[in-house]
Amino acid sequence: MPNQLKLLLNLLGLAMILTSCQSSAALSQKNAQTAQSQGTYSSYTPEQAQHVLAHKLPKKIHARGIYVSGWVAGSNKALNRMIGLLDRTDLNTLVIDVKADEGRLTYTSSIPLVKEIGADANPAIQDIRALLNRLKAKQIYTIGRIVTFKDPYLAKRKPEWALHKKNGAVWHDVKGTAWLDPYLEKTWDYNIAVAVEAARFGFDEIQFDYVRFPDNARRVKQEVAFTNQQGRTRAEAIRQFLHRARPAIHAAGAYVSADVFGLVTSEKNDMGIGQVWEQIASEVDYISPMTYPSHYSSGVYGITHPDLAPGSVIRHAMIDAKKRNDEITASNSEQVIASQPGYQRSANDPAEIRPWLQNFTATWMRSHRSYGESEVIQQVKALEGQGIHQFLLWNSKCKYNYK
Repeated sequence: MPNQLKLLLNLLGLAMILTSCQSSAALSQKNAQTAQSQGTYSSYTPEQAQHVLAHKLPKKIHARGIYVSGWVAGSNKALNRMIGLLDRTDLNTLVIDVKADEGRLTYTSSIPLVKEIGADANPAIQDIRALLNRLKAKQIYTIGRIVTFKDPYLAKRKPEWALHKKNGAVWHDVKGTAWLDPYLEKTWDYNIAVAVEAARFGFDEIQFDYVRFPDNARRVKQEVAFTNQQGRTRAEAIRQFLHRARPAIHAAGAYVSADVFGLVTSEKNDMGIGQVWEQIASEVDYISPMTYPSHYSSGVYGITHPDLAPGSVIRHAMIDAKKRNDEITASNSEQVIASQPGYQRSANDPAEIRPWLQNFTATWMRSHRSYGESEVIQQVKALEGQGIHQFLLWNSKCKYNYK
């Protein structure tokens, strides 16, 4: 059996285990490694593997999209409004919640653990396959958004997987939200299981949001007792999670992207959240810095009030992001990484840059401006001035000013 086929068999078997979300519950890490070495991960036949080998990932496009909540996607009237916006403009992509901010799935799942804890009860989207088929018929590129480690629903039902205070109680951030422990590999497997299932439903891409440790690193360090038996750094944990997720999601037919803080384009350290540009851009197909001008502090890039200068903020952030990608290209070797035939990526190819842009007004700030069509266009033009022609617009209420 060719080595490539053997590798795929292992990857497909791993994806099956992740989908059932039983690998971490049934096997210790040592036993899992033993099982893999013995070939017991794979129940695929060589013929089935050859069939998947022939499957290609979706055609790559310059995605220009908007965020759509599960409730909007599940409402025919609201969804028609979003599709109408795409029909009238050069937008071509919808980013749809798969696992939302509270940890609930927006569709009916077959994953045993999801069913056990009721994470898919009362789904916002009644028929995810029908939704995706409708969007594909209109040639709309679909991205499934997964809120990864900020998951209060799972943390409540599996408190042993949550971040804990040093006194043993479940830790909560300043908003009262519980988080999963990003060092704990069981939390990786759960999120990968959801990602693989969504990819198999037909999403073109899976996007990991909140793929990080909680912010306010000083407070977190003082209060949290992490489960870090492997002695990883925060950045290593995030990178290794993405490294595990990507081949399984590719095998299921979708690309992988990750959202990062806007300043990750410019900061060399992990900002206390485990996000380092080089480590994430080396493990995903697309990287989406959340470059919302309102989220930058006074003085960044020499700008006194960043929210008042949307184009300037985007230009500076993209200059830095492109430089970081160039450094990855220059430092890596020319070995070829192939997740599957038809998708070959050189090790010196970093993730494509596709930033989130601000399409909301930061009313909580003293020095802010109302963000309408003009402010959005300023950001888009700043991107295009740097040779970047794809972007995503964020508005939590799904109300957009793009024409």
